[in-house]
Amino acid sequence: MLRYAVLSVCLLFSLTALGANKIPMTQSQFINHMVNKHKFNYASLQQLLNQAKKKDNVIKYMGKPRKPGQAKPKPLAWYKYRRRFITNRHMKTGSAFWQRNAKTLAAAERKFGVPQEVIMGIIGVETIYGEYMGTFRIIDALNTLAFHYPRRAAYFVKELEHYLLMTREQKLNPLKLKGSYAGAMGLGQFMPSSYRKYAIDFDGNGVADIWRSEVDAIGSVANYLKAHGWQRGKSVITATQINPKYKKYLEDLGMKPTVTLKHLKQRGALYHGSEKNNTPATIIDLRSEQGMAYWVGFQNFYVITRYNHSKRYAMAVYQLGQTLKEHLCTRKNLYCN
Repeated sequence: MLRYAVLSVCLLFSLTALGANKIPMTQSQFINHMVNKHKFNYASLQQLLNQAKKKDNVIKYMGKPRKPGQAKPKPLAWYKYRRRFITNRHMKTGSAFWQRNAKTLAAAERKFGVPQEVIMGIIGVETIYGEYMGTFRIIDALNTLAFHYPRRAAYFVKELEHYLLMTREQKLNPLKLKGSYAGAMGLGQFMPSSYRKYAIDFDGNGVADIWRSEVDAIGSVANYLKAHGWQRGKSVITATQINPKYKKYLEDLGMKPTVTLKHLKQRGALYHGSEKNNTPATIIDLRSEQGMAYWVGFQNFYVITRYNHSKRYAMAVYQLGQTLKEHLCTRKNLYCN
């Protein structure tokens, strides 16, 4: 499951001056950087990184770079992708997680404005509610990708920097923490940079523990979505039909809502919801078993794609949360509003 979903947690691939360098940084150069910028002890950091192991299977999972002129692999059709995340296992595990954390989810919705089902969708798609958080030592994964994977070395050098700062700030043993092969951590699969920006102590014990504290994980996911522009009480996405005359134009709009709902209606999008005509919107197209299907997507759908820059991922999150909510309403008469 993590092989299909965990890359979603390579959050915020923005590159800073350090990360923008196309020439991979050597481990020695990295140690000097950490000593000069962050006052790490050279000998101690060298000893730590010497204990990090190169993992060939990490590089294998990341995939080989395409050769010049080689076509980009065709993405899995939406209806096949969906089957991986809307499953009986997700329903069973998610139902128990939701009921166990009902008060926390309600509190997170009140504070951050993010619906409980969206938080549930994220954690379900990422780790099946904590069942699959990864078995790689984070230090091994990030060391391998920073110094033995030139294709993305700049990004992972920066994540290794954030990881060492994170473990120092939180007084955590950098050799003990585990996660995905890409270095993502916890129930919500945060990269170290995202942990430092968005992970919160939601249970009030002084530590933002996204591995063992379901409360902290819920609060951190909600905080991440709010920080990326979640709009309280606004629509996420609505099914529609489109005018075939504008098919190519509408399909090329992209995930970010850059036109108005009125503009989409003028091009044959059928929308009967409550959002006003001047609301920014876009068209989301995904392949169903019957052919291409269309939705009107709003800002909140785009915010979900900030967790993983994929409309298939965002739709899986949304539909898993909705399906789980309907499941609990039908079976338990819960969360029916």
